Amino acid sequence: LDEPFGALDALTRSHLQDQVMAIHARLRNTVIMITHDVDEAVLLSDRIVMLTNGPAATIGEILPVPLVRPRRRVELVSDPIYLKCRAAVLRFLYERNRFVEAA
Repeated sequence: LDEPFGALDALTRSHLQDQVMAIHARLRNTVIMITHDVDEAVLLSDRIVMLTNGPAATIGEILPVPLVRPRRRVELVSDPIYLKCRAAVLRFLYERNRFVEAA
């Protein structure tokens, strides 16, 4: 899935994210999804593969997301594991951006 929820309003996006999690729980299949939304990545993922910038992008870091399932977004807002994963993704993005700007 390549940015499937990017053009949606917040409520519709949340509803469809919940549907994806329900389908995944039922089928237990592998889903590969591309997103630029940090919260969406942490909510939906068991593993986040973060890429470097530019046309020659490569895998920069792989972050395991050890949150229990089923996940409920309202409960995750204050979950220490969620916050730690979110911070790790943001740190990666800002450090990579700073590296690209310096080059």
